[in-house]
Amino acid sequence: MAVATALGLALTVAPASALADSPTQEVAMRHEAFRPVRAAPTVGLDDPAKKEIAMQLVSSAENSSLDWRDQYKYIEDIGDGRGYTGGIVGFCSGTGDMLGVVELYTERAPGNLLAPFLPALREVDGTDSHEGLGSRFTSAWEQAALTDPVFREVQDDERDRVYFDPAVKQAKADGLGTLGQFAYYDALVMHGEGDDSASFGAIRKRALASAQPPSKGGDETVYLNAYLDARVWAMRQEAAHSDTTRVDTAQRVFLRNGNLGLNPPLDWKVYGDSYHIG
Repeated sequence: MAVATALGLALTVAPASALADSPTQEVAMRHEAFRPVRAAPTVGLDDPAKKEIAMQLVSSAENSSLDWRDQYKYIEDIGDGRGYTGGIVGFCSGTGDMLGVVELYTERAPGNLLAPFLPALREVDGTDSHEGLGSRFTSAWEQAALTDPVFREVQDDERDRVYFDPAVKQAKADGLGTLGQFAYYDALVMHGEGDDSASFGAIRKRALASAQPPSKGGDETVYLNAYLDARVWAMRQEAAHSDTTRVDTAQRVFLRNGNLGLNPPLDWKVYGDSYHIG
């Protein structure tokens, strides 16, 4: 053992020049020895593959389907006090985001099927009224989604501008990984930015009152648990959102498994239905 140790020390302290065949090789070896190790880049929710997962997760909760692209044509009043809910993230006639979709659509495609309903959408904004809309409006929405790629593109762009991009930006600023970014996005889709106690901003503020995010030196899992607690509290303030399984048996499952990167395979349940992404 003593001989082996001595030999090991001798090899350890041997100069690079003893192992190199030339001065050039010696310089190269020294550079290699001191080359910094670069961490692998972190993949966020804005990575195309992760974004696809996010769209499927939201669709499982909003539409009981992983086929989120089939939801461009979706529209109905789900009785939550927000009027009509439609499209890939549930734009609402009573909260202004459906109006924003139709306004942008009309900018890009004047004379489209939904343009005649702009005055009515402006009138019902902030209410659950169907005045001036009704079946003619819902039929036009469905037809536009089925026949016009511009309308589908507009839904994508408004989803990103109003919900996806702000959520990911704030989550990254808070030092959160992909799962945390999704948790912010899902909450923003359901609750909106707003200024009431159940808004996304209020949920985040409630979480920050009990845990520090990673950007402030906090533990990511501890913070996300606090955030999801705050989210559940906000959901229970509205009868239409009182079923909290989209958090309890979906996002919590990934968090308990330590899957902060939201990496497949993913298995979860929403409203009793099981889903899988391989």
